[in-house]
Amino acid sequence: MKPVDVVVIGGGQAGLAAGYHLRRLGLDFVVLDADAAPGGAWQHTWDSLRLFSPAAYSSLPGRLMPPQPGETYPDAAHVVTYLSDYEQRYELPVHRPVHVTGVHRDGGLLRVESGSGTWRARAVVSATGTWSRPFVPALPGRTDFQGTQLHTVGYTGPKAFAGQKVLVVGGGNSGAQIAADLAYASDPAWVTLREPRYLADDIDGRALFDHATARRRALDEGRTDTGGVTSLGDIVAVPPVRAARDAGLLKAQPMFDRITPSGVVRGDGTTTDADAIIWCTGFRPALAHLAPLGLRGPRGHIPTAGTQAIGEPRLHLLGYGDWTGPASATLIGVGRPAREAARQIAGLVR
Repeated sequence: MKPVDVVVIGGGQAGLAAGYHLRRLGLDFVVLDADAAPGGAWQHTWDSLRLFSPAAYSSLPGRLMPPQPGETYPDAAHVVTYLSDYEQRYELPVHRPVHVTGVHRDGGLLRVESGSGTWRARAVVSATGTWSRPFVPALPGRTDFQGTQLHTVGYTGPKAFAGQKVLVVGGGNSGAQIAADLAYASDPAWVTLREPRYLADDIDGRALFDHATARRRALDEGRTDTGGVTSLGDIVAVPPVRAARDAGLLKAQPMFDRITPSGVVRGDGTTTDADAIIWCTGFRPALAHLAPLGLRGPRGHIPTAGTQAIGEPRLHLLGYGDWTGPASATLIGVGRPAREAARQIAGLVR
């Protein structure tokens, strides 16, 4: 097969942003997506999930997300429609479903192997995100629990938990949104490591992106660290969360130390019974396909300068979090690092 300039691995928001900029630069590229349909991770989320920002501030480069009628903060289905339209509008060469198994050095090229064939490229953009690598803490007794356990990725809505005692574990946005979602149909207990910290009600994703960008600029210029987004709080009070909070339905309980067959136990001996535990405990970057390159560093991350892998300059990582660009795991934040990655790749392959 004739080599292409670039292989982009992942057809979600980060992969599409990369494709947009690669197209504008006239590079020959393909996008390999493991999903069978467009929409990235958004097609797998629960129905009531809301963006943190209005549509106009949740857009990929080149095309504003249209507003969702009757909604200030669009839901996941609206995002899927937007990403599908975006892919078609720019005629991005997405191949799916293609599951990449490994990226290897092959002389002056990188060889991308998959269950659907092999591609050779002068550069690779890895944009696989984190959704496929949910994290659950290894607490004592977790395997002894006799009720239902699932991670955020397995949650679809409150109907399955009607009338049950549910522990929602995690003090971030997912934990708050799912606890609010369950508050009217079941008996949820929201468990957090520390008291929930809500951002001011008038702060949304655009403000968070601006704050993350200002922090990155300060660090690059050697100025004092502003503390980043987490200095403002952990939870964006989207309307469903705000309503449940103001109704007194989001009262967090302290984290537990041990799990029993019928619930949990805290260090002071207090117990909470549960029929189900929903782990809203985050994700890890999905980087197994890059293992043959031998680049993994501390905490499982690959050391980068911007988006470029330090140990392999033909590889760029996009959309995994602040370590690959300020707010790069968000719709509005991924455009800038995608543009810089495309420019660097163009300089390398031409």
